[in-house]
Amino acid sequence: MNKFWNFKNSENGEAELIFSGPISDETWWGDEITPTMFRDELSKVKGNLTIWLNSPGGDCFSASQIYTMLRNHNGKITVKIDGIAASAASVVAMAGDETLISPTGMIMIHNPMTFAAGNKSDMEKAIAVLDEVKESIINAYVRKTSLSRAEISRLMDEETWMNAEKALQLGFADGILFDENKPENSGIPKPEPKPDKPENLKPVTFSASRSRDSLLQKISAHANSVPIEQLEKRLNLLKF
Repeated sequence: MNKFWNFKNSENGEAELIFSGPISDETWWGDEITPTMFRDELSKVKGNLTIWLNSPGGDCFSASQIYTMLRNHNGKITVKIDGIAASAASVVAMAGDETLISPTGMIMIHNPMTFAAGNKSDMEKAIAVLDEVKESIINAYVRKTSLSRAEISRLMDEETWMNAEKALQLGFADGILFDENKPENSGIPKPEPKPDKPENLKPVTFSASRSRDSLLQKISAHANSVPIEQLEKRLNLLKF
């Protein structure tokens, strides 16, 4: 079993958790040994815990367990995103009493995904489950940020990528690592959301399907004014 976490003591004696790599469903889902192992290791940590987080995400139910265990810890939880906290890993990031992000770090949130097979009824049930899972994820984001459920839902719909400054602005992070002008523990208040001015909430967004559709629309619009012979010549130039 390849663990995606490692507890250790830092030079100052405080406990650290190195959390790196995908949150594997293979070692959690249907396997009670692994979550028990994580819980046992966490229970040995007395006092404050610093988590260095770098993960592309993974199984959302595993992330939920980790989030709950960390929130239940008897010491202060400080999450430091040194790389990326994407998808399910962004839920883990929300467990921090204080969540800090590297100037080069990223946070990504999106709608939950799954694989399903069966008839129409089966597909409808899968959609209903995804809707409930999304609401459960929003619960974690709402408790960390100053955003409304509707705003967070929109950001998830759009598959939103946030750099450090934007994550701080929207409340997904409490501070930026190594920022001398804004000390990590300065207690800088989060900005109040301004729903009447959508331009104030413009994180970096990316969606593969939206990009593809936009490209096809541009090609289609341009094709209406370009002779088919020219298009065929251009396509032939793309062959390799």
